[in-house]
Amino acid sequence: MILQAPAGGFDFTILFLMMGIFLVVQFVIIGPKQKKREKEIQNFVSNLTNGTKIVTTGGIYGKFLKFEDNILVIEVDTNTKLRMDKSAINFEATKALNPA
Repeated sequence: MILQAPAGGFDFTILFLMMGIFLVVQFVIIGPKQKKREKEIQNFVSNLTNGTKIVTTGGIYGKFLKFEDNILVIEVDTNTKLRMDKSAINFEATKALNPA
């Protein structure tokens, strides 16, 4: 029996296996959680009331004042108001939703 070295090509089965694992994790675990979080944020923004404390995606803490079309106005300090897009809202800054 003569010993031969294996062919020097790349084994694509490992690559396909890694891609398959990534796709399963993305569609089964990550995807549904992300969609649920987006729905919660949309519901929160649509039900905002005057005086609700919020945090933006940029980390700005403020108090919701009013809507102007698709723009919301928040107060970040006394007589300091910012106009922001609805998509800039990240979550409500109360102890009920964020105990930390």
